[in-house]
Amino acid sequence: MVRSVLIGKEKLKIGELAEKTGVTRRTIDYYTTIGLLEAERSTSNYRYYSLETIDRLRMIEEKKAAGMSLDKIKHELQIEQIEEIDIQEIRLQMRYLEKEVSHLLQQINNEEEVTQHSIKQKVSSESVALMQSLLLLIT
Repeated sequence: MVRSVLIGKEKLKIGELAEKTGVTRRTIDYYTTIGLLEAERSTSNYRYYSLETIDRLRMIEEKKAAGMSLDKIKHELQIEQIEEIDIQEIRLQMRYLEKEVSHLLQQINNEEEVTQHSIKQKVSSESVALMQSLLLLIT
């Protein structure tokens, strides 16, 4: 079996995905149509699926076998995606805060004592508490 490579990532055609998961092409096509799976289209209009789709498809099939409706599965997947986006946003905010604190610490090291006190006040207890809360959320 030859796998395709699009934009530097390994991709599977629908038949390859069906073979790897034991799910029919028709079912994969239906899941793609209703938004449970995502596929990229090539210039020749072939659908390509990421390798992560294998795990996602297996998870969908497990939940379906447990009696969960496709609508409920789709809803759960959307919530997971939103939570992942939230975690990524928190990580970005943490990096920003780390840079700000680092910048302030550099200023503290470079300034006179009077100015040091002023800069230390900028790093309020609220900022420190926020950073600690964010750390707890992502760890």
